Formats: sequence, C-alpha cells, structure tokens
Amino acid sequence: MYMFDNKLTIEDRGFIEPYLNGFEHETSGLTFSSLYMWRNINNFCWQKIGEYLCISGISHLEMEKGIKLPFMHIPLAADGKYNPKTLRETILEAREIFESKGQPFSIRLVPSHMMDFLSQAFPEGLEVTDDRENYDYVYRKDDLIELKGRNYHAKKNHLNYFKANNEYTYEVMTPEHTDEAMAFIRAFDEHKDIPASEMQFLEMEERAMTDALRNVGDLYRGGIVRIDGKIEALYLWGRLGAYTAVEHVEKANAQYRGLYQLINNEFCRNLPEHIKFVNREEDMGLQNLRKAKLSLKPSKLVQKFIVTIK
Repeated sequence: MYMFDNKLTIEDRGFIEPYLNGFEHETSGLTFSSLYMWRNINNFCWQKIGEYLCISGISHLEMEKGIKLPFMHIPLAADGKYNPKTLRETILEAREIFESKGQPFSIRLVPSHMMDFLSQAFPEGLEVTDDRENYDYVYRKDDLIELKGRNYHAKKNHLNYFKANNEYTYEVMTPEHTDEAMAFIRAFDEHKDIPASEMQFLEMEERAMTDALRNVGDLYRGGIVRIDGKIEALYLWGRLGAYTAVEHVEKANAQYRGLYQLINNEFCRNLPEHIKFVNREEDMGLQNLRKAKLSLKPSKLVQKFIVTIK
C-alpha cells in the first residue's frame, strides 16, 4: 500500500532533490539515489503537504515477524528551515492520511540532529525509540585511503597482500556493465551460507540494483575490479549533501584475500576531490555486517530514532 499520492519515479528527481539538498540531513536514506534504488521494494511515495515534502515508505526490518510497517521520513524543507507551527500542521495532516487508510503513523530514520525540530513542533512530548539497526556509519575519506596507524594495520596488510599476489584492472562503471555486473552479484549471493532473513535482504538488493545500474554515470557512479578479465568486485555510490558520498553497494569475491580492502580503497581514491566523507549506510542489525563496519573505525555514527506522536 502506498500512503501518499505520488509513486517515486526518475522523473521526480528534479522536483525532489532540492528538498533533499536543502538541509544537511546526514542520513543515507535521504538521498534520491537511495530512494530511487529502493522505491519498488519500500513502496516509496511522496506528497507536498503545506510547506514541506513528505516521503513515505515501508520498513522491512521486522520481516522476520512477517510485519511490514508504513512510515514517514521527517518532512523536508526546500530552504532547510523548519517552522514549529507549520511543521506540526504538516505532520498532523500526514497522520490523518495514514489513519484514513487504517495504518499506524510513525516518523522513522530521524537523525539525532533533527530531533529538536520535532520537539519544538510537539512541546507536549513525543514517544521516541532508539533505532540502532539503522545508524549510519560515516568515515573520513582520507582515513580509508591512507589506512594509517594501528587501527588500520590489519586492513593495510590485507591490501598489500592482494596487490603483491594478484594482477588486476580497475574500470569506471558504465551502463554497459549492467548484465555482467548483475551476473557477478547473483553468483556472489548464491554462494552465501547465511540465515534466511539475511538472504531476503540480498534478494531485495538484487532487484533494487538492476535498474540502478542502468542509471550509472548520472544518478549513480561506481567502479569494478577485474581479475583475469572477470569482474570480481564492484561498488556503487550516490551523493549525500555537499561533502559526502553514500556507498550503496560493495561486493567482492572473498576468495581473494585483501580484495575487499582493495575495492574500498579504489572507491575512496576515485571519489571527487570535494568529497570528504563516506557514509557506508546502516548494518540492519546483522551482527557480521556491524562487526565489519566497526572494524573500519568510523569517525561518527549517525544516530536515528523512531518517533510517534502522543
């Protein structure tokens, strides 16, 4: 079920991006590249309510329980300014839309630095739940390029081992790579021995990636690594605010020691100079993924909350 009037399409980009870029939201979900990639999986839709753009979707993090909950992102202001009175009016009208369709209303993926806006709009109080599974991991680009110091000693050893023992080529990804890249991703996922719930995420990601790859060079950018002429690693990213890149996808053949370190290093080295930070998205509560993201020593975690109106 779609909560709002307009299903998100590529044609909406010109209208929606000014709202996404009007404020440094710092959260990976508030990028057009992320919204478009996951639009069919998450039923993303939008509606202009008052002064704000409202985006709704479906949360899949409760899917082990068979639950798919509709939610709304925090309303977006094109000028980055939030007025407590108008913000309150917009949220209450959005809640009425949800309730008219028999659905519970919540605002999810709210970064901590935006909570003050909601608190000012609802001084009588809010019900706030910490959303650890959706914290974003943010890194300094130069840290991931240089791998200096004790914290990165093991990563640098793996990277050096790969370079010393393998010949490879790096290519900027183009739409012409779509079929070959998707074949690599499907083979990559098929060989994973993981719980069923985690495999569901990978299957959703496969569906989301196919169309994203066709928009490489415009909405998305990426790169691939070949070994013996065959794709063995790739990444895909989009822009978040003025100085941050969001890495939406990173895959590498783990049979090659150090290949994950290499693809991450190539990703960061090939980013535009003005990009200073890398957001590697959330861990979705998957412990192996959380361990891997923490091992790269993030410079910060973007804390997020689930908010309901009393």
